[in-house]
This record gives sequence, structure tokens and C-alpha cells, in this order.
Amino acid sequence: TTERSIRIMAGFVILLSLGLGVEASPIFHNVNWLWLTAFAGLNLFQSGFTKFCPPEILFKKMGIKSDGCC
Repeated sequence: TTERSIRIMAGFVILLSLGLGVEASPIFHNVNWLWLTAFAGLNLFQSGFTKFCPPEILFKKMGIKSDGCC
């Protein structure tokens, strides 16, 4: 469903950006990757209040079914 896909995508983006932005990580690249972590968290936060989620629109266009609760 779209809700499950959004959770999977958000979790992946957060973990990847933390891995790329934290100096102790073996895949560290640059500390500025932490801005992507902040953006993903902010998007999750605002979508909880507004119920507007851009990835949901994209996933619906890709044909992923919605369960109606996102």
C-alpha cells in the first residue's frame, strides 16, 4: 500500500542520509547529508498534520494501491 511504501522510503532515506552524514559511519561522505535527514523528518511531521504527502501522490501514479488511511 502507499502508506507502507512511504514508511519504507522514509526509513531508507533517513538511514542512508545518517550513514552518509555522521563521521563515525563507514560510508561517511559529508556532514551536509544530515540536511536530508532533517528534510525527511520535517516532511513526516507536516504530513501528520496536513495529510499532504508528495511521495503518496507519486506512488498512486505508479499504481500502488492506497489503503485510505494515509
